[in-house]
Amino acid sequence: MFAAAESPLAAAIRAAGAVVTVLDGAPAEQATAFRDAARGGTAVWLTGSDGDPGFAHALGDRLTADGGAEIEVVYGSWDPPGARLLDVVAIMDRLRSPGGCPWDAEQTHTSLMPYLLEEAYEAYDALADGDRAALREELGDVLLQVVFHARLAEEGAGEEGTGEADDDAPWSIDDVAGDLVTKLVRRHPHVFAGHEVSGVDELHANWDRIKREEKARTSALDGVAQSQPALSLVAKYLSRVEREQVPVTPPALPDGVTAPGDDHALGELLFALVVAAREHGLDAEAALRRAAHAYAEQVRAAERG
Repeated sequence: MFAAAESPLAAAIRAAGAVVTVLDGAPAEQATAFRDAARGGTAVWLTGSDGDPGFAHALGDRLTADGGAEIEVVYGSWDPPGARLLDVVAIMDRLRSPGGCPWDAEQTHTSLMPYLLEEAYEAYDALADGDRAALREELGDVLLQVVFHARLAEEGAGEEGTGEADDDAPWSIDDVAGDLVTKLVRRHPHVFAGHEVSGVDELHANWDRIKREEKARTSALDGVAQSQPALSLVAKYLSRVEREQVPVTPPALPDGVTAPGDDHALGELLFALVVAAREHGLDAEAALRRAAHAYAEQVRAAERG
């Protein structure tokens, strides 16, 4: 590799183990030396911030006279993939530091809880709509929530809504990322540890086994998010019970109620039930959640034997 002068780029590439030679002299002399170095092989020129126009013109003249060379211009970046995440962390530091944003400064884990769900739902909507531009924006909002909560945890544990003891040590976004990396490596031994698998079914079995070892769970229902909507909570419970083959029969349709034959009929039935609940002053969401919790107790009782 060659350059017209020393630069941070040249220093960084040398630090990575490559050899960078600075060619002194006028642009025409640099172009000639560079062309000679490239004969029979490949040579790389590291341009300066202005693109080294004198060298570029001289090299063009040299190649026009000599011929037989191929030039490729590559626009590089100082930033590796993910580097802008550091900018997000820096912006959050500015917002939460003295002289930053008064609203951001007064937020807690508890006050931010509604936004975490709201932003996730909005990202989901963008996915459902197939709107890639909206998805890009909404994922940024989800990322903001991750960085915001990590910053709050870094500033001090035992904060309102953390559910942690006051003597728990703070943690930061680096701890979040580090835990994620460790988890991904541990849960993908077929990628990172040379463990061979026969197919997707074995992958799923290994995934479930590793998660059980990590969490030391005692029930098939452990780890199911309780804050999700009641309808998806019931679906998750049924999926877990079916997968683990827990011998518990879920509630059946009342006498006289016919099972819907398609999605439209099912939607109409569910809608009608919500309407009927409202007419009787009942909360359909809360009622279904109570039924889900009762079913969960039956499952855990069966597991205990």
